[in-house]
Amino acid sequence: MLYERWRAVVASRPDALALLGPASSQRWTFAALHAAAEAWSGSAARGGWVCPRGHTPAFLLDVLSAWRAGSLVCPLEPGQAPPGVPPPPGCRHLKMTSATTGGPRLVAFTPAQLLADVDHIVATMRLRPEWPNLGVVSMAHSYGFSNLVLPLLLHGIPLILAPAPLPEAVRAAAQAAEAVTLAGVPALWRAWHQAQALPANVRLAISAGAPLPTSLEQQIYDATGLKVHNFYGASECGGIAYDATDVPRTDETCVGAPLGGVTLAVDEAGMLEVRSEAVAETYWPEPLPTLGAGRFRTTDLAVLNDGQVRLCGRASDQINVAGRKLAPTTIEQVLRTHPAVADCLVFGVPDPEITRGEIIVAGVVAATVVSGAVLKAFLLERLPPWQVPRAWWFIEALPANERGKVSRAEWRQRFLASRAQRLDQA
Repeated sequence: MLYERWRAVVASRPDALALLGPASSQRWTFAALHAAAEAWSGSAARGGWVCPRGHTPAFLLDVLSAWRAGSLVCPLEPGQAPPGVPPPPGCRHLKMTSATTGGPRLVAFTPAQLLADVDHIVATMRLRPEWPNLGVVSMAHSYGFSNLVLPLLLHGIPLILAPAPLPEAVRAAAQAAEAVTLAGVPALWRAWHQAQALPANVRLAISAGAPLPTSLEQQIYDATGLKVHNFYGASECGGIAYDATDVPRTDETCVGAPLGGVTLAVDEAGMLEVRSEAVAETYWPEPLPTLGAGRFRTTDLAVLNDGQVRLCGRASDQINVAGRKLAPTTIEQVLRTHPAVADCLVFGVPDPEITRGEIIVAGVVAATVVSGAVLKAFLLERLPPWQVPRAWWFIEALPANERGKVSRAEWRQRFLASRAQRLDQA
């Protein structure tokens, strides 16, 4: 199914530009890329698997050769080992989840499910051949595969691979076309904005991987007139919601409206359920009742209102403050409005004075010199006292991982380790 769709794309526009690689000599039309894939013998299938890696044209050739041979594709980040399990029957693609809510899992997809996901994305975001995708995010990640690889191979949306996500590299790569679509993650959008290096020919700007702070969205809009569209998805089901509005959001919890072809509901526990033809077949090799038969139950707490999806945090991230549940995003959204706060991350840790309960910790990246007392007073004017952090932890940065995510669990462990070290030294 997938290779036949690729051949139809090639037949419809054989001489059009398909791919520009990081090196200036790497330039392919659709017909040339098809010929290269037909002759490709790069990553041979082992045990039924082909595992594309890296940020080069070889990744795409590996995918095409696997589709042609009927092999299963499992994209991997550098350093990731191939799965040590047999391929799932009937499936042709495996994704590895980001492990933000536990250990990483394999997610198995049929060709029809991959095709449904890219059809939803292209139609909802209005991706078009006249605006080639500028490839910066990892193609091995679910976001990059669905927004860069599949639009090229199954919809004929050209791809320009930037050699690195550095501001000047992105600006130079964008010069290869009159107009481009740029998909990034919040950390990259912040870096490009701060370097004043956003390409002037970006016509469609997309941010995913983590919620886009509304303050950053507004700053970019004020400086450049460019609206960055927040995109919300999951490895298990592809695209979920997209903010298609033309002006910056004012509500950070709002992640947009459901993609075309996607139906959403909230279960009795308040968690978001996704139904669509793009939902994966199963977790592999250990299925779970939360995924399958066209339905995926996320761990995200959500509210559906006026056709918009509003996220209230993850169930696992909620903080138990004296028996009351609190989503850390409630505090983060307010804290980011302080001019001295460049970024922040809020989480709960066990209260050393109470057996059952947590205290709120705010990890703060300061834009200028500021104290915890000042920030506490700021929040007390805007939030109930019980929602104000008791511990203030000033850190240099909140770097995202290669998937564009900041792990709350990881920073919680870092804070606990630093607190234990301070107690040992006391």
